[in-house]
Amino acid sequence: MDKTLTKWIATDGLIVCVIILTTLVFYFVGSTILRYLVKHAVEKTRQRTWHRKDVEKRQRTLVALFINIWRVLVVAVGAFGVLLTLFPDVNLAPLFASAGIIGVAIGFGSQSLVKDFLSGIFIISENQYRVGDIIDIDGNSGTVERIGTRSTVIRDADGNVHYFPNGTIQHVINKTMGYSMARFSIGVHPSTDLEVVIDLINTTGIKLAEEEKWKHKIINPPAFESIAEFTQATVSLVVSGKTQPSDQWSVVAEMRRRLLVALEKKKIELGTGAAPPAKK
Repeated sequence: MDKTLTKWIATDGLIVCVIILTTLVFYFVGSTILRYLVKHAVEKTRQRTWHRKDVEKRQRTLVALFINIWRVLVVAVGAFGVLLTLFPDVNLAPLFASAGIIGVAIGFGSQSLVKDFLSGIFIISENQYRVGDIIDIDGNSGTVERIGTRSTVIRDADGNVHYFPNGTIQHVINKTMGYSMARFSIGVHPSTDLEVVIDLINTTGIKLAEEEKWKHKIINPPAFESIAEFTQATVSLVVSGKTQPSDQWSVVAEMRRRLLVALEKKKIELGTGAAPPAKK
């Protein structure tokens, strides 16, 4: 018994260990190499109009997809090699044939899974949204945390995680693709000299865009766009500017803060009514 065990360890056992070790090497080292190759490929083939953030999001999305596929293939090949070593006299063809038949049967009964898989492939290949994008799906807005071939996962501002089967996603609003718009309204009293307020808005936006902290976030300085609405209590002015993806909220907050300070210094009275939101 001991001689048999020793012989098995020296032959088949050694082969099994080599297969497992090789599988682990390919699993981890291959993933690292694949990560580098995908990032390098995206960097080389990126469009000239893409911002660095867009490139990084595309890289993270494709890296996650290809690494998952790679790891599944490596584990499957490794398991097949171990089975052939442990059971050399067993014909595995009927087993795989049965598995194929079962797979077809499951496929007919799980068409939604196939739809989710195909939709996920199209979402990623068409670059509809990437990991890190802020999107809106069926009225649910949040940051994309993962895009799988089965589902998309987003986390909203309250920290809630939403799971959407890819096959059910019909309409997506991507708020951070290419660039974003810093857009908001400010209400002043109807008796205010609008030319003074407009000049103040434009000057504040230009100064903000020239500062070191903000110039890399702002593409076009926030400026007066139009008069949204006016009543006996307030005149609503729309301010709009173009920013880098995901920077619109910080730019809007800072622009509002500076305008409030500037209006107070000029002793310009704000409207007493609530200003309507800027039309999107």
